[in-house]
Amino acid sequence: AVDWLSRVEIDEDRVDDEPRAFSGGMRQRLQIARNLVTGPRLVFMDEPTGGLDVSVQARLLDLLRGLVTDLGLAAIVVTHDLAVARLLSQRMMVMKDGRVVESGLTDRVLDDPRAPYTQLLVSSILQV
Repeated sequence: AVDWLSRVEIDEDRVDDEPRAFSGGMRQRLQIARNLVTGPRLVFMDEPTGGLDVSVQARLLDLLRGLVTDLGLAAIVVTHDLAVARLLSQRMMVMKDGRVVESGLTDRVLDDPRAPYTQLLVSSILQV
């Protein structure tokens, strides 16, 4: 348990703390450790940064990217945040109304979107 806490950047002194004693970002990291301890080859992440402050999001994304790389994991990430998608994925699918409207290498899809819906998504982010 201590090894996994260390991997997700939680001090080993907190090993006996109740989960409710952790902040939102620490709870996310605790959940990551809990899921990875079984040694999966594939992980699913549904809005992994949802509800977190921007500074906490950045730290969590760095951690996730490192763990995925270091452990050789495949990850399926569901997110509405295109920056998260760009940071965590090599390939992506854009869905609208439950259907895939575009897929491909993440950089290609985001830098040169072909589907009108993907173009709208990307342009709306750039205008903010």
